[in-house]
Amino acid sequence: MLRGLQISLVTIFSPHVSSSLGAVRRPGMKAITANGIDYHYEIHGQGEPLVLLHGGLMNSEMWGPTLPALAAHHKVIAIDLQGHGRTPLGDRPIRLPAIADDLDIVLEKLGVGPVDVMGYSFGGGIAFRLAVQHPARVRRLVIVSACPWQDAFYPEMLPQQAALGAAMLEMTKQTPMYQSYVKIAPRPEDFGCLLDAMGDWMRQPFDWRADVANVKAQTLLVFGDSDMFQLDKVIELYKLFGGGQRDAGWMREHMAKNRLAILPDVTHYEMGVSPKLVDAVEAFLR
Repeated sequence: MLRGLQISLVTIFSPHVSSSLGAVRRPGMKAITANGIDYHYEIHGQGEPLVLLHGGLMNSEMWGPTLPALAAHHKVIAIDLQGHGRTPLGDRPIRLPAIADDLDIVLEKLGVGPVDVMGYSFGGGIAFRLAVQHPARVRRLVIVSACPWQDAFYPEMLPQQAALGAAMLEMTKQTPMYQSYVKIAPRPEDFGCLLDAMGDWMRQPFDWRADVANVKAQTLLVFGDSDMFQLDKVIELYKLFGGGQRDAGWMREHMAKNRLAILPDVTHYEMGVSPKLVDAVEAFLR
């Protein structure tokens, strides 16, 4: 989530991930300044606006086939988050609540009213914070592979996340994350700084379960059955969102407002480019 791409020292070289992720350069990026940071964004498609927030160490070009598939039915606003892609890191640390406040300004300047927001991993945490801090901004919320408390991760993930930093720079140079960054970032030499900033964020303890009650948007939670989160914690999150309390009834009279999708045969690292993700999200949004 909520703590960046949550990239592990083991999976960073995964050939399957490397073959599924990759940037395809696209023209048309513009920028809006919010709290001193120039957020770069691009717009694709027509229809109701859908804000798309990528994972940590990624950028908007790394959604692969997911972005055009969603743009077939929505006006997709894809934003490069602080320090990622074409958006500079700036002088402040990476903190999700601050980025959420920035995005509220960006969307205000874009002149879009209540919007649907979909965030994956790091972007999912920011989408959650945007819905908590600026509830009038978010109409429907899709949180993909992100959970708002630290102990939801499998325990072995935490030391791997805490180890992220510039010392890993040489190790990352064969990854699609690094290769995409150096192609489009305003200062390609700053990837080590981004690793440090993300590692600093990942070492910050957090527990935002109490904030779930402040989310007013109808919400879809999406996880892989082989994600980096413990499945009992995923169910706990769904219950916090009001689901999983009782049978829905013959006429769906007891159906919860919010939804949960657990996608089969999908890991955290493949989620953002999985066709199964598009199917689940479209069923919710349309």
